[in-house]
Amino acid sequence: MPRSRRLAVLAGAVSLAAMLAGCSTTVHLEPAADANNPACANVSVLLPETVGGFDRVWTDAQATGAWGDPTVVLRCGVEPPAPSALVCTTLGGVDWLVLEQEEERQRLVTFGRDPAVEVTIRRGEQIDFQAIVDKISASIQSGLQPATGQCTDRVEFPAS
Repeated sequence: MPRSRRLAVLAGAVSLAAMLAGCSTTVHLEPAADANNPACANVSVLLPETVGGFDRVWTDAQATGAWGDPTVVLRCGVEPPAPSALVCTTLGGVDWLVLEQEEERQRLVTFGRDPAVEVTIRRGEQIDFQAIVDKISASIQSGLQPATGQCTDRVEFPAS
């Protein structure tokens, strides 16, 4: 093969690799304590490609999902919450405890499911929290373990 052709092929391969590397950002996340629970694998394979207009991005931790940069993060295998006076709501057929609002994020944890799933949504943008959690819930519901508890006083999802 002539040298000019080899250089052209090499340049093409380098360009292709650079393009592909630019498209495949991996987000570093910490896995939940029970992320290796087989039930989390059932949830992981059902994660949607988009939520709330955010595309899914790859993560480097087992039983996790992320969308945006990441704006939305999901971790399966968190400790199931005990009964609580926190807001409990049902979205997409799944009961969620709405944890205390934090300055930069809102966290929700499935209620009555073991292992539990945590969703964290970054605040500060025009985000439809309810639509995001509803989409995730509807997607993963068939992979969740059967509910062993449920919200007793369901409330509408709090406004963002």
